[in-house]
Amino acid sequence: MKRCPECRRDYYDDTLSFCLDDGTALLDGPASDQPATAILSEPGAIATGLPDSESPTRPQINATEHQAPPGSVVSRQRLLAGIGLATLLLVGGFFGYRYFAPAKQIESIAVMPFVNDSGSSDVEYLSDGMTETLIGSLKQIAKLNVKARSSVFRYKGKDTDAKTIGRELNVQAILNGRIVQRGQDLILYVELVDAQTENSLWKETYNKTITNLVALQNDVARDVAENLKVKLTGADQQKLAKNFTVNAEAYQLYLRGRYHALKLTPPELLKGISYFQQAIGSDPNYALAYVGLSDAYRSISIVGEMPPTEYLPKSKAAAQKAIELDDTLAEAHAALGFSIFRYDWGWSEAEKECKRALELDPNSADVHQVYAHLLSNTGRHTAALAEIKRAREIDPLNLRIGALEGQFLIHADKPDEALASLRKIFELDPDYYVAHMFAASAYIDKGMFAEAVSEARRTRELSDVSSLPTAFLGYALSKSGKQAEARSLLDKLLKLSSERYVSPYAIALIYNGLNERDEAVAWLERGLEKRDVRMTYLKVEPKWNSLRDHPRFQEILKKIGFP
Repeated sequence: MKRCPECRRDYYDDTLSFCLDDGTALLDGPASDQPATAILSEPGAIATGLPDSESPTRPQINATEHQAPPGSVVSRQRLLAGIGLATLLLVGGFFGYRYFAPAKQIESIAVMPFVNDSGSSDVEYLSDGMTETLIGSLKQIAKLNVKARSSVFRYKGKDTDAKTIGRELNVQAILNGRIVQRGQDLILYVELVDAQTENSLWKETYNKTITNLVALQNDVARDVAENLKVKLTGADQQKLAKNFTVNAEAYQLYLRGRYHALKLTPPELLKGISYFQQAIGSDPNYALAYVGLSDAYRSISIVGEMPPTEYLPKSKAAAQKAIELDDTLAEAHAALGFSIFRYDWGWSEAEKECKRALELDPNSADVHQVYAHLLSNTGRHTAALAEIKRAREIDPLNLRIGALEGQFLIHADKPDEALASLRKIFELDPDYYVAHMFAASAYIDKGMFAEAVSEARRTRELSDVSSLPTAFLGYALSKSGKQAEARSLLDKLLKLSSERYVSPYAIALIYNGLNERDEAVAWLERGLEKRDVRMTYLKVEPKWNSLRDHPRFQEILKKIGFP
């Protein structure tokens, strides 16, 4: 063991000679010892701590029969001294640069998905959840750029080296972690890696019981921040130390809820809702669980095409409860803003909530995405595209954000740019159905109906839950002269609508493609009654341009109250 006499830090790596914090020469023994011997790494350099008069000297070299002249000896001594001095300066310069330079502050990091080494998929929710929680904690540090969950989870299960991740995500450091759970015992291994050199900057092992899970998360967040050399403000320290619950059971239930809800399929969303409700039952003051519940209700209404009147009021109520418990939760304000403009059509109030969310967390990709939605739907295209661009910068590998940029470009009447943006998504995932759906929409606006039909068919192959891909397909078929096939699709949607909720907006779109204007408007009026979430697209969706002179269509726009 070695120690630094200045900062009194202990080092267990005996190969080090200088303190990594302040460059001071290390001494033997722990910090509790009195100063003893400084071990220097240069050969022949020995500091004993003794006075100069007692220091050992090199044996003198006796002159022999080939003794050089006195002048020659002096010259040679001077030459050797000069060489020695130059060597010392070079070596000293190297070690001074390596050890005496102040530790570099890390300003950007990617927390990679923790690996579940427990041998059971039942613990997967824990490894994913702890990763997400740590991302959320570190994101609170004002001067630290932390990559969002969606981007880092693109690497889950892949053997990607730190340099590649660092380059693709544009970060200085990578944090890796492994979790092992055995009964109630939990072991977490974490390592901070320089993304450029792949050198290990810091590593630690944590041993806790599952009942101390909340404390473990706090310890890891604090230790990581310390080893990033980030200068924390008082506000940063308070945010890092903040617990949304001290109830370990509630926290685990919340993590399970997130694990299922983020899969974004109706069955998984329903599981997520159940776990969030259980978490709230375990801790009624758990604001973050209410946010999770709000997001899940919203998602199941849109992704699962469930009745908006059944789920969106619940989403709004959960967001309001979260804010009541903790007004500083950016996610809660964003969730409330989304519900207000997509369901209540309360545009000014929704914008107020979005701006409040951005004040609280300007580095949240989700918040920028929600605000971009509102701006796009109200026709403020330049501002909307700036917001979604910022979301993409924060979360560069998020497929949904990239696809939404395509949609907002379509609404801004820029289909060529939309297609260029969507092609980037196909490079990340050629089977992402939302990108194919918006590609179909862009091709429709360009009048390239054969391509639109192809993209819409591909979308339906990849996902059969939403009726919107069918609507785009029916619209494109009708415009390409295949009205019979378009009408067949329409009949299927009409039949399905008698069995379960089907978006009236989607049915209206096919009628509009068939140029049956009155029927299209009638179904939009039904969408008004059902509070269809897609009604907020009416002001900016180019496919409705043919109806803008229709008096009843104009009345619908007035009732929605677009600014």
